[in-house]
Amino acid sequence: MKIRVGILQFDIALGDRERNRETLRRSLTSALTPSELPTAVVVPEIWDVGYALDSSDELADPEGGGNAAFLGETAREQGVWFVGGSVLASTPKGFVNRAQVIDPQGQVVDYYDKVHLIRLMDEDKHFLPGRRMCRFDLAGVQAGCVICYDIRFCEWVRAYAVRGAEVLFVSAQWPLSRIDHWEALLRARAIENQMFVVACNRCGSTGKTRFGGRSMILGPGGETLFRAGDGEEAAFVEIETGEVAKTRAFLTVFKDRVPDLYAPLSANSSRRG
Repeated sequence: MKIRVGILQFDIALGDRERNRETLRRSLTSALTPSELPTAVVVPEIWDVGYALDSSDELADPEGGGNAAFLGETAREQGVWFVGGSVLASTPKGFVNRAQVIDPQGQVVDYYDKVHLIRLMDEDKHFLPGRRMCRFDLAGVQAGCVICYDIRFCEWVRAYAVRGAEVLFVSAQWPLSRIDHWEALLRARAIENQMFVVACNRCGSTGKTRFGGRSMILGPGGETLFRAGDGEEAAFVEIETGEVAKTRAFLTVFKDRVPDLYAPLSANSSRRG
């Protein structure tokens, strides 16, 4: 099946939700062209307020509802899906880094709370970790989403693939200082899972941290279908998801796995350090 996927790579104004909403709208309308294909858009991690974690009490969106309403209205106007990025959301138990999946009718189909929290950014001190996958049907295509640091955990992305995911959406705030890791990890996740990867990073700076951009759309063989630069950029690419089945039939990675050997290694890895 053919669908269209897009990334909106932009800078994020720290703590300024209205300005960031304006930026998202401008980026989308400047790049989107009419199409009969189902179209899915991904934007950066915590696109609504950035890493203003010390102001979570003031800035967090209850259950992500306000941002879901904004994205829902935009999705209806433009006839697109939104798959992330994530927003700073509050729940009765605490704060979460939450990606939302919204269909062209403006309805929230699913959500994903970031599972792997990066201690380097003090996420573990501010967020509750998610405990579930986000897998959904995107107009007949099996899709999933993760957030930034999650891509360093190959087991987590493989779990999506073995459950049938054909396209993985990634939103991120990945720094320029480790941008080579970003590109290598995305390509590895695409190749080893024989799936499309649609990954949107932010650009610009917050304080002393520069973010690297280089959002990417990769095919199931790891081929580059789109690669952004380090500034604001938006792009849409048509993909044929039938290529996933062809790739998996040609190189039978999933038939050749020996998962009973891997389970003990995974269970013991934390004890071995």
